[in-house]
Amino acid sequence: MCGAMELKALLLCANEKIVRVMRRTLGDLEIEVDLCATSDKALRKLTRERFEAIIVDCAGDGAEMVLRAARSAPCNRRAIAVAILEHGAGMRSAFEFGAHFILYKPVTAERAKSSFRAARALMKKERRRNVRVAVNIPVEMSSPELDGHFKVQTVDLGLGGLAVNLPQRRKLRGRFQLKFTLPGSAALLKVDAEFAWEGSGTQVGLRFENQSGEVLRHLRAWLAAASPEAEKDDPPVACRLTDLSLGGCYLESPSPFPVSTRVTLTMRAADVKLQTEGMVRVMHSERGMGVEFRQRTPDERTGLQKFLKLLMENRQVVPELLVEPEGLEGQSGGDSSSNPSSSTISSAEAGEDALLQLFGRSMLTAEEFFEELRKQRGVTAVAAAVSA
Repeated sequence: MCGAMELKALLLCANEKIVRVMRRTLGDLEIEVDLCATSDKALRKLTRERFEAIIVDCAGDGAEMVLRAARSAPCNRRAIAVAILEHGAGMRSAFEFGAHFILYKPVTAERAKSSFRAARALMKKERRRNVRVAVNIPVEMSSPELDGHFKVQTVDLGLGGLAVNLPQRRKLRGRFQLKFTLPGSAALLKVDAEFAWEGSGTQVGLRFENQSGEVLRHLRAWLAAASPEAEKDDPPVACRLTDLSLGGCYLESPSPFPVSTRVTLTMRAADVKLQTEGMVRVMHSERGMGVEFRQRTPDERTGLQKFLKLLMENRQVVPELLVEPEGLEGQSGGDSSSNPSSSTISSAEAGEDALLQLFGRSMLTAEEFFEELRKQRGVTAVAAAVSA
């Protein structure tokens, strides 16, 4: 595997002023820019080259077509899509067409750099998911649709999935549970996966789903040792914690991550440190994001209860919070204040958690959302304590 490569972005824009700002900003972030002045040229490139980001000025002709094409082009399906818009113009449609981020006009260097800090972190994560290290280890596969289970050998392995050789040529579709042990490790890893692609002969690809924090940690450590020249992740993003419940939290940030981003949160207050996983359920561009916690074990829930208790009993303590993206779950981007198709939390999931219920109200505008959030603080001790 080659060493760290420069990230590459396709930019569809005919506005010379915006182009100058984007070239300078992205250059500072070590992102190479491939400029297209017309949608026809951009569409040709999308089918022939791989990009980590697709940036589209929606004032130009064909912007919608390019955003849609990025989602359907096999080599760019997981690229991070950024739409450049006038304030309030076409936000809903931009997200429906596949945008993950909105960059508002006028496009200044400060505004662009703030947005692309979050975008670059995701670009690196998504590219790393596609990196594969050749390795041959046994994997046990099982499925409710299959009679029992069978063993296969891997061809290669990455953060996002693996390729295997089947014992005989057969049609393999659906979802599976995988069990395997990494070279040099005694830990048995269990992870769900779905069929992703079929190669020549008996080779197929499987995409990981719902990885636990333990599986991710083992995979990252092994891949780092197996490919030490790989690029480093961006440092976690510091956010201001404004609202917290047992089910989730709201974080103020000028560089929020889009809806459906899987994140790792590290929270500190006094002598208590908490690390947990979550999913971005609501995002407001340049303002903040709501994260639903993924509490997989009783110990994680106990740790969160301890952290909540500390904040409620010590109003003067200011919690520190860092967020690191782990990748996108699916490919639906969006500012949920303007994207009705974004992931919505059911009332059964949210239970009695008022904050999660608010995250699920995807039709609210940003102003309506923050007004409801302020009302909750008046009756929720923890939210009042955090936001004070």
